[in-house]
Amino acid sequence: MNTIICPFLFLTIFNLALTACSQNDDLDKKLKNILEYSVPIIKVEEALTQEQKDNVYFLDTRSNEEYLVSHIPNAIWTGFDKFNIQKVLDIPKDALIITYCSVGYRSEKIGEKLQESGYKNVWNLYGGIFEWVNQGNEVYNKFDQPTDSVHTYNRSWAKYLERGIKVVSSK
Repeated sequence: MNTIICPFLFLTIFNLALTACSQNDDLDKKLKNILEYSVPIIKVEEALTQEQKDNVYFLDTRSNEEYLVSHIPNAIWTGFDKFNIQKVLDIPKDALIITYCSVGYRSEKIGEKLQESGYKNVWNLYGGIFEWVNQGNEVYNKFDQPTDSVHTYNRSWAKYLERGIKVVSSK
């Protein structure tokens, strides 16, 4: 019996690992197609090392609905569709600013606007909040309490969120 179970168990674990790698590769390919890299990227690991420093700001460029479901700790919501530079004028021009959205497209566009407005140290979080959560980092809800829920923007992007509870728009 063990001789049958062991190979089956091995194949199951191997298949799960392969699927996870495949989804990461798929996201990398997708990001290479949609990002212009006009704003330098910062990986989650590096963002975590910067997170506790003074003069570091995380800007959430998703919709308010997405932000209320979950956001990176201490992130400032700026939105995307109706972004107004007035929302960030209190941030010093030389501060480290890390923009993020679901995977990185909207945050890149807001990062460009920040750069055009004279902000000198703007970075785009590679893989966005999805990658943040996929790597096991905490996010907080509208009550600033830890949550497992993450808004997935839409159903087609939801496949890139590997951890947490997927929340799809009510619209």
